[in-house]
Amino acid sequence: MESSWQLRATGLASALALLAAPLGAQGVPRSEAGTGPLQQLGTAIEALARRVSPAVVQVLVTGLGASQSQSGEGVLERQRVIGSGVIVDSAGFIVTNAHVVRGAGRVRVALTVAPEPENPGGRPIVGPVLEARVIGLDVETDLAVLKVDTTRLPALRFGDSDRLRKGELVFAFGSPAGLANSVTMGVVSSVARELDPERPVVYIQTDAPINPGNSGGPLVDGNGTVVGINTLILSESGGSEGLGFAIPSGIAQFVYQELRRHGHVHRGIIGATALEITPLLASALGLPRNYGLLLEDVAPGGPAAVAGLTIGDVVVALNDQPVANLAEFVTELTLRNVGRTVRLDVLRGSDHLTIDVPVAEQRDSLDRLIATVDPEQNLVPSIGIVGVTLDSGIVGQLPELRVPEGVLVVARAGAAVSGLEPGDVIHGVNRSRVTSLEELRTAVQGFRPGDVIVLEIERDGGFHYMPLEID
Repeated sequence: MESSWQLRATGLASALALLAAPLGAQGVPRSEAGTGPLQQLGTAIEALARRVSPAVVQVLVTGLGASQSQSGEGVLERQRVIGSGVIVDSAGFIVTNAHVVRGAGRVRVALTVAPEPENPGGRPIVGPVLEARVIGLDVETDLAVLKVDTTRLPALRFGDSDRLRKGELVFAFGSPAGLANSVTMGVVSSVARELDPERPVVYIQTDAPINPGNSGGPLVDGNGTVVGINTLILSESGGSEGLGFAIPSGIAQFVYQELRRHGHVHRGIIGATALEITPLLASALGLPRNYGLLLEDVAPGGPAAVAGLTIGDVVVALNDQPVANLAEFVTELTLRNVGRTVRLDVLRGSDHLTIDVPVAEQRDSLDRLIATVDPEQNLVPSIGIVGVTLDSGIVGQLPELRVPEGVLVVARAGAAVSGLEPGDVIHGVNRSRVTSLEELRTAVQGFRPGDVIVLEIERDGGFHYMPLEID
């Protein structure tokens, strides 16, 4: 490892020396060297950082979680997390990662104060800390939207991640290890990296150093537009090893708009499932190609079936673009073409077909429930939710539910930040069983603001204890 690093360091030093040599050979004084390529690059990066930094925030999260005391008994303690975020609307809307704020008891953001106009070379500093509300979060894409009650904030606009190219310079902003207002530089290593075939999410891969604390901060291009949201790293040491990943802005912008408008994401659906073709699969099934996607199910009566797709079709292109992997294909369909018609190039035996398929908007049971619930009558303000008592009709729409009694959370509401999410089912409060909205209100009404309670909830087919403070 040491010799490898020495080679890399020597190579970098040689490259810098070559770039600087013409200036040195001409004997240009330092004060007059501002026109050299390195000085121009440095000035441009400095101007970019000065313009972007005021729109980058620290996200400060506190909550209650289980800890082990010295006696070995589980106790509750306050836990703190520091992440990053980016202001995308001057009215106070901020995008960050869902994993930064999920389960939070309290969310605050620390703004960045830009230098005064008369001192443009000054350093941006950490500014006021504001209370924030979680407008909504989407676990699948790991994105969340926060809101602070302040306007006229500096904001960045979303760029077009589809225009990114491998090797393009990008800059990661955020608070690595809690160090506010940091920026690192790198290149795009891959524009559509699939990390897990089971999760339909693609990432921008970059070697711009990203570390814990950068989560939720913006990845910007040379124009200062947001092309991604920094999300995760692959590391054996726990620090940056040049493998950082950001959610593309095309996805982030769609999810932001959906969360801001609905509190959750409406996805597209065509009524078909597929898997990536491997050489082994192609050989065994006699497929015409050893790459692409194989349709393994087409739902009767769904958009795909009506359009003419059948089981066994090989999808090779979407909207005239070759299909790279399953994650990118699903992302395009479910997040970027909702309500539109897409063109699929399909191989069926020796035939090459072009089939137009409408992407329907997938509506789940929560969408239908929200439309029928009166927010005022179903509000539980002390824990910041709109809930509804489970009945046989609702239970039938929740196939993964293990206990068919309790209160279903259909929306967040009020100023409380409880960590509860739409779709959670509350079964108990401090070990007292809850089977209706009235029982939930009775169970929490005796507590005062600042008191701690523990909810017993069911989420995604599993049971959890959730400590929270009464608002």
